[in-house]
Amino acid sequence: MEQFFTQNGEVILKLVVAVLLGMFIGAERLLVHKEAGMKTHALVAMGATLFIIISEFLSIKYAGVNGFNPGIIASNIVVGIGFLGAGMIMFRDSRLMGLTTAGGLWVTAGIGMAVGFGLFSLAIIATVLVLMIFIVMSIVEKPIRKISDGNLEKEEIK
Repeated sequence: MEQFFTQNGEVILKLVVAVLLGMFIGAERLLVHKEAGMKTHALVAMGATLFIIISEFLSIKYAGVNGFNPGIIASNIVVGIGFLGAGMIMFRDSRLMGLTTAGGLWVTAGIGMAVGFGLFSLAIIATVLVLMIFIVMSIVEKPIRKISDGNLEKEEIK
């Protein structure tokens, strides 16, 4: 068992870091009662990391094969997350909903990809920035929304 962890320590570390960073982002989403929470963000980050790890292993295994491009795996993560994000976006009562959640999932996949490539500092900085965007912008948006909603109510009365 010890040999397993010795041989796979870097892979395990990457997967654990991705899960933790995804959970941090998901925790904020959960606290504000949004659709995708800790499990979803952790899975997206870990899945992106896993696909990057697989592409790195494949690039070593098939290094001499002409036409083989492991970078295609990374580009398809972006496409796949686009479909997942599109499923989060809804139009209800003339309001667009889920767009921030979709964007959060998209950037969480990017964070997972960074972890997969071993760019831990980039992934941590991006996670902090995402949390700042979610938390600080929520505080900044509240008074703006009150003003905007007040103007909409005045328009509806006319």
